[in-house]
Amino acid sequence: MYQTVKISDDIWYLGSSDRRIAKFENCFPVPDGVSYNSYLVLDEKTVLLDTVDHAVSGVFLENLAHLLNGRKLDYIIVNHMEPDHAATLADVLIRYPGATVVGTAKTFVMIRQFFELNLQGKIQQVKEGDTLCTGRHTFTFVMAPMVHWPEVMVTYDQHAKILFSADAFGTFGALNGNIFADHVAFDRYEISEMRRYYANIVGKYGTQTQTLLNKALGLEIEMICPLHGPVWRVPKKIEWLIGKYAKWATYKPEDHDVVIFYSSVYGGTENACEVLANALGELKVRGIKMYDVSVTDVSYLVAEAFRASHLVFAATTYNNALFPAMAHFIDDLKEHNFQNRTVAVMENGSWAPVSGKKMVEYFSAMKNITFLGQTISMKSTVKEDQRTQILALAEEIAASVEEADRR
Repeated sequence: MYQTVKISDDIWYLGSSDRRIAKFENCFPVPDGVSYNSYLVLDEKTVLLDTVDHAVSGVFLENLAHLLNGRKLDYIIVNHMEPDHAATLADVLIRYPGATVVGTAKTFVMIRQFFELNLQGKIQQVKEGDTLCTGRHTFTFVMAPMVHWPEVMVTYDQHAKILFSADAFGTFGALNGNIFADHVAFDRYEISEMRRYYANIVGKYGTQTQTLLNKALGLEIEMICPLHGPVWRVPKKIEWLIGKYAKWATYKPEDHDVVIFYSSVYGGTENACEVLANALGELKVRGIKMYDVSVTDVSYLVAEAFRASHLVFAATTYNNALFPAMAHFIDDLKEHNFQNRTVAVMENGSWAPVSGKKMVEYFSAMKNITFLGQTISMKSTVKEDQRTQILALAEEIAASVEEADRR
């Protein structure tokens, strides 16, 4: 049965959610599923903005047929060609062969890569600032390459003042009846899933995201309609959302918190981290988090690193190198262009500790990393000398956090 939601006078949401999916892009755990959003404008000309993943194609096509109610589909705007948004493009064109497909030059290159479609006479290639008038609505196309694929654009509806934002401003998580962000307690759990989505999917492309944000700030926006997650329509919520993106895109921490990431084989390194965490707590440092990188999926670790200002990395030496899970995590941070953080390092090794040196090498290759103290080195377990060093490090971290709070 169809399931559509009206979001404006003549604009409808006709996407759906997948709660059976285990990993988004076969990479990132999504325990609460994911939504695939699509929008239909019923103007003098009808306009479909993006399609959906195959997983929800049945209900999507039913939604589309119900809303069109016998009308022809005039335009399909393809903001993003990734298959979770374009997999059903061919299915739509089979049902509505008269539709014109609107996209960038690179969009049509990718359509030919994914599909064998004869689109002769059925395409409208657009570039920055081009417009499409469908009656009451005039759509302006804004290029957003590498947010997060090279063909991406976003579409601005001048009449409704809506930004159809492609993957920008999206989030993990299914929609559970509340499709509007102001109906969801976003300041609690959902913000962490939006951050995890941004950090892992878009986080590498901060410069490109900043360019899109600067373009968006020049538009009068009353609603943002992303391809994943809820629709944003309350001015204060939109301002809050853009503020979050502005921090993430410039790699600035949201919170002056301490996060301790550790790998531990037999518990010695974990114990050192517990000593540090308890010392920080006694110094009235708030918001301390600890993560075992071997048991926490790396997408959550990356998101936490994007969030917090002060990060401690404590790792075991393994095969005369850095413990594999920690190496994978830090390499992932490097691949996401991670920068602008305060970092402390602790190492362990029963006969030849080298993990600290390896971690310092990793972070030294990143931009604007400030190291606190010297690397604390242990052999197997914490001794009194190392405990003294850890307590001194806690004092240094606490002072740095307090200074950051004052700025």
